[in-house]
Amino acid sequence: MFREMRRKKQILPEEEVMDILSRGTSGVLALLGDNGYPYAVPVSYVYCDSGLYFHGAKSGHKIDAIKKCDKASFCVIDKDDVISEEYTTYFRSVIAFGKIRIMEDESKMRKAIELLAKKYYPDSSKDERNKAIARDWKPLCMIEFSIEHVSGKEAIELVNM
Repeated sequence: MFREMRRKKQILPEEEVMDILSRGTSGVLALLGDNGYPYAVPVSYVYCDSGLYFHGAKSGHKIDAIKKCDKASFCVIDKDDVISEEYTTYFRSVIAFGKIRIMEDESKMRKAIELLAKKYYPDSSKDERNKAIARDWKPLCMIEFSIEHVSGKEAIELVNM
């Protein structure tokens, strides 16, 4: 169902792919937008249990696109060093394909927003997190991306190092 990568020497091992998803702080979520145009939006995320979690407002282009089509892709760039004299970049990235949905179960939403809060403010106390979550709970929309296929790739120059 998903294409095989052509340049097999550049494929990242699964463990490294998961490490990149775990440590990344932002990525680009691609959805089917208005009038059949792709809609790609940068988002903060957290990776947990083979899934990705995002937060946002309860309305807007992203939400409309998710409601219209549950297929999505998500890309994280881990490295992008421009090597001018070689007219190239030494890159490392991951792309995931899967199904996306707006979460409705409040206990699962709470778990996901706590994971996000801990990732982006690891030094906060539980009390601080609870106050922030309570303050923003009513307008909060949590989104779950269930990964069906994921792969990582790096520049051949990095492979050869």
